[in-house]
Amino acid sequence: MFKDILPIGSVVLLERGNKPLMIFGYLQNSSSAKELLFDYVGVPYPEGNLGFGSQIGFQMTEIKEVLFEGFKTEEFEPWKELLQLAKTRHSESE
Repeated sequence: MFKDILPIGSVVLLERGNKPLMIFGYLQNSSSAKELLFDYVGVPYPEGNLGFGSQIGFQMTEIKEVLFEGFKTEEFEPWKELLQLAKTRHSESE
């Protein structure tokens, strides 16, 4: 599991996939199971968002490799703190 909170624009490879994903959102509910909350939502890289069907929700615990880490500014800090809660949630379930 990748231990750092990743900013928007980061490109990752998941354990269950062979296509890189670019992170474009945080803390999204699943469209099929509303009680499921994903840490990140991404789209295929380099294609990007080709429509709702190309958006993939995933947990930070599913990240196998970080291929590129996105841009961070001070505006990222509140999100980083919020995502630390998700990281704690995963640590408690291990």
